[in-house]
Amino acid sequence: MCRLRLARGKLSDNHGMSRISHSAQAEGAPVHDTATSGEPTYRHHMLRWAWRRGKPTTGNTVRLLHGGQDFFPALIAAIDQAAFQVILETYIYADDEVGRAVADALIRAAARGVAVRVTVDGFGAGDMPAELAERLRAGGVRLRVYRALRGFRLARRHLRRLHRKVAVIDRHVAFVGGINIIDDHNHGPFEGANLGPRYDFAVQVSGPLVDRIALSSERLWWRLSLREARGSERAAAVADYPLVTDLPPRPEATGGIRAALLLRDNLRNRRTIEREYLRALGAARHDVILANAYFLPGHKMRRALLACRERGVRVRLLLQGMVEYRLQHYATHALYASLLEAGVEIYEYAESFLHAKVGVVDEAWATVGSSNMDPFSLLLAREANVAVYDAPFAAELREALERAIAHRSVRVLPDVHARRSPLHRLANWAAYMLLRLGVIIAGVTGRY
Repeated sequence: MCRLRLARGKLSDNHGMSRISHSAQAEGAPVHDTATSGEPTYRHHMLRWAWRRGKPTTGNTVRLLHGGQDFFPALIAAIDQAAFQVILETYIYADDEVGRAVADALIRAAARGVAVRVTVDGFGAGDMPAELAERLRAGGVRLRVYRALRGFRLARRHLRRLHRKVAVIDRHVAFVGGINIIDDHNHGPFEGANLGPRYDFAVQVSGPLVDRIALSSERLWWRLSLREARGSERAAAVADYPLVTDLPPRPEATGGIRAALLLRDNLRNRRTIEREYLRALGAARHDVILANAYFLPGHKMRRALLACRERGVRVRLLLQGMVEYRLQHYATHALYASLLEAGVEIYEYAESFLHAKVGVVDEAWATVGSSNMDPFSLLLAREANVAVYDAPFAAELREALERAIAHRSVRVLPDVHARRSPLHRLANWAAYMLLRLGVIIAGVTGRY
């Protein structure tokens, strides 16, 4: 979970500004549209269970976006080409150069008559300046806040946040990933610490999968409409439930990739993302790389990682090296010993803040999205990941993660970790128990 720790109610931008990079890398990044090229029997093994929940579609093109330098130019270009609809969902919307550039694109689209809908989380975007929100609304953008905070109330529903990052343009192209609307160099309270850009990923999707992404966003907007409706408005809101038949024609195939939208909500998709990870790990034969900003998996996920090692699978974890949230940082360290003893390789990202939530299993499976492996993401928040069953895509993501491991990370050595001081061990244990207590208080026990 990532949130700018700024004084609530401040209307000015306190973070300074940096650049949106229209780099050659962003323009020349490979676009994967080939069919999965792994072993046929292995491909079938990885796909057969994926049809049960979060069913994959074929005929997609999926482009891996490396950080904001790829993501924001692609997003703004797509918004500028919009003809009838733009949908944007984000946890954080910062008032920095990137946030204002995206706002300008949204307002330009609305001025052309495009229906523009933006949903921000009431906690993550709680410090979004009033002027920015008013400018969006005045420019024709329909802006909604998901579970706005109005004073302090100890209620489970206030922990159920909109953590997913999704954009859909004209039901033709969609973006899903871990990147908020915030400059990669905007590190909030850590500004001036000489850090590199935030390390994160997203995917740009075209093809039939966009249909499912669009429908999920339409239905979320409908739920918010229903929640806000009063009196006679409520019946009209109920009748306005979005059906597949209400949407434009289904997107045509643009490539050969099988991919699936994986949602986590508090209805029928409570465990969809977690189960997808568990099934991918259970099918692993050779190699697993997971990069996760906030890593505090439950019992089943930890057992799945250990089972991979028992089968001789190489397991590498790229985790947060910066101390962003002390409680979570120390609680994560409490899990290191059992993983290291089993031969899991742990690397901590050292160049800047790691914000990625991605994984690669062998040649058959990769995922990019918003869901961390922690109680907030797996038990409470609304999340969205895309699973990709394509060897070239998996290879590109693996290569990116291996570069980060080799050149921008520090390996946690088992013997060094074993020599932690008693005070350090106590801090790790206490932090882990406090987080478990928080899970109990939230009423979502059973997996931690």
